[in-house]
Amino acid sequence: MVKNNNNLKSVDPLVTVAMPIYNAGKYLRPAVLSIMQQTLTDWELYIIDDGSTDDALSYIADVQDSRIIIIKDGQNKGLAARLNEVINLAKGRYFARMDQDDFSYPDRFLKQVDVLEVNLDLDLLATRAIKISMEDEPVGYLPSSLSHAEITAAPWRGFYMPHPTWMGRLQWFKKNHYAEPAPYLSEDQELLLRTFEESNFACLEEVCLAYRVRDGVGFSKLAKIRYHQLCIQLSYARNKKLINFALLAISFFTFKVMNDCYTTIFRIKYAPHAVGDIDGKELIRFKQLPIHF
Repeated sequence: MVKNNNNLKSVDPLVTVAMPIYNAGKYLRPAVLSIMQQTLTDWELYIIDDGSTDDALSYIADVQDSRIIIIKDGQNKGLAARLNEVINLAKGRYFARMDQDDFSYPDRFLKQVDVLEVNLDLDLLATRAIKISMEDEPVGYLPSSLSHAEITAAPWRGFYMPHPTWMGRLQWFKKNHYAEPAPYLSEDQELLLRTFEESNFACLEEVCLAYRVRDGVGFSKLAKIRYHQLCIQLSYARNKKLINFALLAISFFTFKVMNDCYTTIFRIKYAPHAVGDIDGKELIRFKQLPIHF
C-alpha cells in the first residue's frame, strides 16, 4: 500500500471527503482542485485508487496539500467497499462524497455544513446538481427532491437524492455503512431504502455540484442497474410483507425499462436523467466556475 500522508494536520478536520477513483483520466484534476478551492477549508480528502489501469494520479502529481491523503494498493474492490474504508478512517464530524470527474461549486461544503450545524436532527444532506457533458457543457439537471417527505414519498420508485452531493454525519455512516457486496451501481439506493424509516434526509434547493455524464448509457447497463434496484426493493417488500410495495416496484421497473428502450432507439442524448433546460441565472453561475485547469 502506498499512502501519501506527509504533514497531515494533527487537529481533526470538520469534513472528511471520500473520492474513490478508477481510470479517472484528465477529469481527476478539476475534481480535486474543486475541493481545494472550497470556501470552507477545514477538510481532509481521501483519494483511493481502486485498481486503476490508467495514470490518472499523474494529473495531480504537482498538487501539494497536507489535507489530501492518497491510497493506492493495486486492488479493485468497488465503490461501496472503498467508501466504507474512508468511513472507517475518517476523522471529520461530517462525511462527504465526491466523484472523480465531477466539480463541486466553491461554496458547496460551507452551505451543507451550515445547514447540518443548525438542523441537528438531519442525518444526510444532498444538493441539487446540474449535468455537464464530457466537454464541460451544461445539459440539464439531475432529478432531486428537497424534503425528507418528498424524498421518501415513493420508495418503491427510488430516492431522488444525488449521491455525489451527499454530506452527512459521520456517526450515521459508521452506524449504517454501505452494503457489501454492493448491488450493481445502486449503493446509494440500497443505503437509503435500508435507513429512510429511521433517518432524516434533505436536499438543498441550490445547485452545488456539476455532475459529468456521457452522451448516453448503454441499454444493457441500464437494464442491469434497473434489475438490481428492483431486487433491492423486492427484498425490502418481502421483509416488510408489503405486497402493494412489491407490485408498485415491479410496475415502475417496467415503465423505466420501456422508457430506456425509447431513449435508446431514438438515441436521446444524456439519458436517462435529462431533466429540464438550464435556466439563464444558473447558466451564468456555471460559466463563472473555474472548471478548466
